[in-house]
Amino acid sequence: MKFSQDVLNAFSGISVAEGEIRSVKIEQGSPGLEALKADVAREIQSRYTLEQVKDEPLFRAYRDFFWSVGVDPTKTRPASEALVRRILSGGRLPGINTAVDAYNLASARSGVPIAAFDADTLVGVLSMRFAKDGERFLGIGMEKEVLLQPNQVILTDSARIIAIYPYRDSDATKVTTETTTIRIVTCGVPKIERNNVIEAYELCAGYLKVFAGGTPSGAVVSP
Repeated sequence: MKFSQDVLNAFSGISVAEGEIRSVKIEQGSPGLEALKADVAREIQSRYTLEQVKDEPLFRAYRDFFWSVGVDPTKTRPASEALVRRILSGGRLPGINTAVDAYNLASARSGVPIAAFDADTLVGVLSMRFAKDGERFLGIGMEKEVLLQPNQVILTDSARIIAIYPYRDSDATKVTTETTTIRIVTCGVPKIERNNVIEAYELCAGYLKVFAGGTPSGAVVSP
């Protein structure tokens, strides 16, 4: 992934681990995955409480990053924290398909936000940069495009914006049951160790291998 120098100057220590999971066969659901969801939910409930989760150093680092790019993390949660809070509130992780459910589970367990894209919809090299004033973005679950602010960090391919980093992926590149190759990006920010970002990728790749039959590549870490 290419990083703009402006982003590197603003956020020392930012990093990603990325790779592809090839030959996936994605189903609507899996009993084994549902059983793992229950196990991970119990693990998370034993590790955190709803009252103190916001003060955990891991989640605090993402909250601090959100504040620095003009996003209020009390209204728009970092993706991993939102999943953990859902579990702690007695809810279930969303059931989308075996691939999406697997990487959501990896994100909740690791605490690291994970972006995922249908690799066949991507064009060229991925890049991280600041948004330009007036750029627009349609994310998964959005009814209409949002206007981006210049201080927001985004991921792009050679043709378009594919994510607001590190919490919202593009609707146009989302993973569906028709996807055969998935590009995974585990998202680090300042104060998150690179090892955490790598371990999140490896956990995610392992889940996708088991529950979507994929063949993972090794993680490429940058910058």
